[in-house]
Order: sequence, then structure tokens, then C-alpha cells
Amino acid sequence: MTDTPRFFYGYVVVIISFLIMSLTLGLHGSFGIFFKPIMEELGWTRTVISGAFSLSQIMGGLIGIVMGGLNDRFGPRAVMTISGLLIALGYLLMSQIHAVWQLYLFYGIMISVSIAIFTPLLSTVARWFVHRRGMMTGIVFAGSGVGMLIMPLVVNWIISAYDWRISCLVLGAVILIVVVLAAQFLKRDPGQVGQKAYGENNTREEELQLETKALSPKEAMLTRQFWLFFATMICYGFCVFSIQVHIAPYATDIGISATGAATVLATVGGASIIGQIGLGSAGDKIGYRRTFLIGMVFILLAVFMLTLAKELWAFYLLAVFLGLAWGDCSTQESPIVAWLFGLASHGLLLGFFAFSFTIGAAIGPVMFGYIFDVTGNYQFGFLVCAAISVVAIILTILLKPPISESTLKT
Repeated sequence: MTDTPRFFYGYVVVIISFLIMSLTLGLHGSFGIFFKPIMEELGWTRTVISGAFSLSQIMGGLIGIVMGGLNDRFGPRAVMTISGLLIALGYLLMSQIHAVWQLYLFYGIMISVSIAIFTPLLSTVARWFVHRRGMMTGIVFAGSGVGMLIMPLVVNWIISAYDWRISCLVLGAVILIVVVLAAQFLKRDPGQVGQKAYGENNTREEELQLETKALSPKEAMLTRQFWLFFATMICYGFCVFSIQVHIAPYATDIGISATGAATVLATVGGASIIGQIGLGSAGDKIGYRRTFLIGMVFILLAVFMLTLAKELWAFYLLAVFLGLAWGDCSTQESPIVAWLFGLASHGLLLGFFAFSFTIGAAIGPVMFGYIFDVTGNYQFGFLVCAAISVVAIILTILLKPPISESTLKT
């Protein structure tokens, strides 16, 4: 192996991961744009449609655990190829739905793989970078922000010009081509191309300590910190996706146009890019836990603004807060897992925490839909979201690694 390769393949891994995240997670975050067209054509309630999204969160979390373990063993190329095929098929079949069970099968289960893909991608990036791990994780996760910036507008345009069924057909075809092709260029770790992880020589002592002190999944689950972070991610997922799924229908309920609501969702994506790259880099400097805490404070501010928002400008402001929080907290997740438990079983452990996130992301949207169906408004849901964000802030403050702080960044 050469210590200073002229071309570091890790940057190819980052670019490909960014592209896949942009398309798949950008589309998944655009579910709110499909919400009313499906509801109006098929006559289903908000609770029913929200339930499909919630099922996708739970299934995505479970699948993410499996994908994380498979990525540790077989690498991202095989995992992402199969994932791309399943997601594409899910969208193609979505264009033909006429019954609730079809929505739940095609979107709730097959397309749920979209959520799980970040686990193998971010775990792979963690293996390629020792130095700048937070920054590179942030760049990859910025793909979801770019996707959220672009895809709601694209989806809204296709639906306006044709209909939501044609939109599903187009999206399925694009995913089939782009994701499956891009996956062929992924490599699990630097050893596969005769290189070392970026910054390995500069921080080798720290990295060796991460490996030798790394906890197995069983050992990690016996620690208090595992369950603290597990609960934190549930709270985080609840708050982010409760708002993200219902912000578009809520905006149109109070008189904002469908195009305006789509632009608000796009603003969330644009702001998340700043959170992912800017605050992602901050994690390398001030600590991953502290940076995650900043993101949870932004979520609390977003919920506060949501209770007051009546004009389009207010929705843009809360979208900025939500996007910054989403970009920040999601970027810190993978480095926090390495910080807490080491790298030996990083993919599998990251899958467990991704699952905890999806538990919250599943409960929140369907609860918001039920609250609206029962009360006719979202106000009680906003109060619940605010309380849960405060709980997440407290849990984050209590977080510390079970392995010696002296060997790791704080």
C-alpha cells in the first residue's frame, strides 16, 4: 500500500454515495407532495395515508439493521444494487395502486429501502476516512438535502403536468438506471484498492484505540449509553418526520398554494445542506455530541415557529430551522456511533440506531394524522412535538461514551 496515493478512491465513494442519497432520500422526503393527490383521487383519510409512510419508517429501520450487517460482510456494491432494484420496482408498482393494501405493500415495504440505504453508505464512508470523518459524512448526507431541495419541485411539476401515477413511473425508471449503475463503483474499504483510510497515518494511535476498545453489538447493548442514544434517536425521528410529512398539507389547509408548500419542503432540503456540510464539519472540531445538541435546539425552534406560522414567510423560516436541524443531527449519527462504540461492528450498530430513528419517524406522522382527523387541527400535535424535542435535548446532554473519553474526541 502507498502512504500517499496520487488518487484517493475514497472521494469516489463519497461522490457516488452523495448521488444515491440525493435521489432516493430526496424522493422519500417528498411524500407530502403525493399526499393530497392520492387522498383526492382515492378518498383515503390522512391517517390511512400517513400510516403507509409510518410503516415505511419501521420497515426501513428493520431493513437498515440487516443492510448494515450485510455491508460489514459483503460490502456496499451488492447491497446497493439490490436496494436500487427494490426501490425502483416499488415506485413502478405504486403507479398502479387502487387499494390500501397496495399502498402499504409498495410504499410501506418496498420503497422503505430508501430509508435504509444511508446505513451502508455512511458506514462505508466511516471506513474510508479517519481524519475529516464528520465532514465527509456531512457531504454524503448533503445528498439528501440536495434531493429535498430539487425533488419536491420536480415531483410537483410532473404531477401538475400529468398526474401522480405518471410521476411514480418516471421516478421508478430513473432510480432503476441511476442507483443500480452508480452502485457498481462502490468499495467497502481502502484495502480493496490497496490504499489506507484518509488520515490513518496522522491519527493512527486514536484509530487503533477505536478498534481495540470497540464494543461488540452485545456489549454495546448492555451499556446505558446505547439506550440513551436509542431513545434520543426515537425522539429525533418523531419530531423531524411529524413536521416534514404534514407541513405541506398543513400549509395548504391555511390557504398556501400547492406550489408554495412544495417550495417550503424544498427550503427544508436547501437548509439541510448547510446543516450537513457546515455543522457536519463542526462535529470534527467541537465534538459530535455538542453539535448534535445544537441540532435538537433548532428542532425546538422549528416547532415553536410552526405553532405561530400563518404566512408563507413564516413557513420558510421554520423550514430553515428544520433543515439545519435535520442536516446537523443526521450527519452526527454515524460519527457518534464510532465515538461511543468503535468501528468493529459500526455498520450493524448504526443500523440499530437508524431503526430507533425510524420508530419515532413512524409514530410521529401517523399520530399527527390521527390528531387532525379527531380534532380538525394540528395544535395538540405541535405541543407533543415540542415536549419530545425537550426530552431529546436532555438525553443528549447525558450522553457520554462507555469507553475512555481520553482516547476519543468529545
